[in-house]
Amino acid sequence: MVRAWNASELPRRHEELLFRRAYPKSEEEALAADAELMKLGEQVAVRRQGGEDLSELEEAETCGMAGSGMTAVFSYGVARHLARTHGAAVSIAWDAYESQEPFGRLLPELLPWCDEDAQVEAHVPYDEWVRAAAGRRSELDWLLRAIAKRYGSEREQAVRYDSLQLPLRWEFGQSTASRTLMRLPCRHLFPHDGALLTRRDASLDEIPKLPPLPVKRLDQKCGRTVLALARDTSAVRYRELHGFTWGDPKHVYSIDAGRGLCFFLSGVVPEWRLPLRAYHAMSLWKNGVPVGYFEGLSLFERMEAGFNLYYTFRAGETAYLYAKIVQAMRQVLGVTCFVVDPYQLGHENEEGLQSGAWWFYRKLGFRPASEAVASLAEKEERRLARKPGAKTPLGTLRKLVAAPMAYAFPGTGGREWDHFRLRTLGTSAAGRGGFGLPPALAAAKQGSEERRYLEAMRGAPEFRKRVLEFGRF
Repeated sequence: MVRAWNASELPRRHEELLFRRAYPKSEEEALAADAELMKLGEQVAVRRQGGEDLSELEEAETCGMAGSGMTAVFSYGVARHLARTHGAAVSIAWDAYESQEPFGRLLPELLPWCDEDAQVEAHVPYDEWVRAAAGRRSELDWLLRAIAKRYGSEREQAVRYDSLQLPLRWEFGQSTASRTLMRLPCRHLFPHDGALLTRRDASLDEIPKLPPLPVKRLDQKCGRTVLALARDTSAVRYRELHGFTWGDPKHVYSIDAGRGLCFFLSGVVPEWRLPLRAYHAMSLWKNGVPVGYFEGLSLFERMEAGFNLYYTFRAGETAYLYAKIVQAMRQVLGVTCFVVDPYQLGHENEEGLQSGAWWFYRKLGFRPASEAVASLAEKEERRLARKPGAKTPLGTLRKLVAAPMAYAFPGTGGREWDHFRLRTLGTSAAGRGGFGLPPALAAAKQGSEERRYLEAMRGAPEFRKRVLEFGRF
């Protein structure tokens, strides 16, 4: 029998069980964690139906539990996915909509008679117009279909929908999209019957000597399923990722990273690609449990690396997991230089600052891409070496996270990117009358997948020189 946890205890127990399910000591422990998680979800649903206030389960730190729900503004791509995949469980949250005025610019284009109200009346009840037009259908489904019918391109549809800033209500019930129940089928669980790997067990420098990871391209149907799961795992955490929203189901790769880790790497469909950088996203799974995501934005051999490990799993084998991500990106995309943005490290990001992200990357071998910050880092390291157990003062940490950090494999250089910034490239190009891709690269950019575009980039040294020149700050 599962204990009836109170509202303040439920989130903590939920996270403990999810960690045990991702890092079980045995298959029996994993099954037991799953069984209790299911009971927890049922308990939440029953208590909500009984009128208990469990709104704290919808906070950013605790959201996604089975039996609960959430209210959030999602982009067009995610809203369309949720409506198609979860149907009646997702609806327009009119009561959370502070002002319906944005509908005044859109609805007359979808319902011409609405202009009788919109042009002359104040405080038009646009929800009534939508409800009447939808009839017995879902209001959200009607709205999405009407926008798709009225506007030809997907980008224009997205602009029109996103202008509404429309809050949606998603009731999870016992859906497998919830954090509680989201799983990938695993043929074999990896039991952690010994000590977990630590940072000392992971070395980025050794990656070039390792055997390649097993990589398999999925068929389009499987690719579509994996991307749908990735959208769900983000959405239940109030998150979205461009590469999941507009991922290309024709080019999804499964990567076996060992120790129960499975990665799914995908590119972006041509219509939603960035003008210059190649974009790839990766969902991260541990023993069938989603534990985080990674996005890489690449130019030539350089990748801007965005890594997010969900809070629940940060006490796990994080360094090993990150090393395997780097290995996968090197192997599949050919990148050799990885750059972490200051925000990821904690600049204007309190969560990143408090999590110790800067020291995580530093101990993996990343270096500050600023001479001043590098000098400060060396000074702080000497101080800590003299005082075992001491911690970096918050003021010092804020100075350390002010610059990007970079890692390049031994013998591959990478320092010439230290003074490169994409925004500088963009403003320089704007001031000099534009910055176009060479014809061969422009064709590769719109090709079947951007992996080929990166290969073509590395064969264009003159263009690389120009990019570095325009982007230097």
